[in-house]
Amino acid sequence: MPKGEGKTLAQNRKASHDYTIEETIEAGIELQGTEIKSIRRGSANLRDSYARVYQGEMYVYNMHIAPYEEGNRFNHDPLRTRKLLLKRKQIDKLFGQTKEQGYALVPLKLYIKNGYCKMLLGLAKGKKDYDKRHALKAKEAKREMDRALKGKY
Repeated sequence: MPKGEGKTLAQNRKASHDYTIEETIEAGIELQGTEIKSIRRGSANLRDSYARVYQGEMYVYNMHIAPYEEGNRFNHDPLRTRKLLLKRKQIDKLFGQTKEQGYALVPLKLYIKNGYCKMLLGLAKGKKDYDKRHALKAKEAKREMDRALKGKY
């Protein structure tokens, strides 16, 4: 199965608006027992989350996973830092790329692939305001063309 495919459980739609995604990479994610149950239920939010290398390991910050309703006192902290599972070469490569000015690692999608929870990370460069406006104009023009073509046939 290609990377990024599987049952999508959470998606960061704002990332494609705020950033230009230059490269994507698939990573496993280390979760606690009640976290995966909550994710499978669809209670994850990737907005405002980001990934960073800390002490040679890759972590994701500010990813919100709601507490599992049927959980007990062993429920997890919703905003805890979670470790991403990548190979050493991948971590080193991403660390070097994010050191450049304007680059960040942004979680794009959270999905289940072959029974495991995976995260699609994007190496992203921030867009300027005028780039965002240009992208919105292009999107609107495409929408109008599709409407016009749909009406003719």
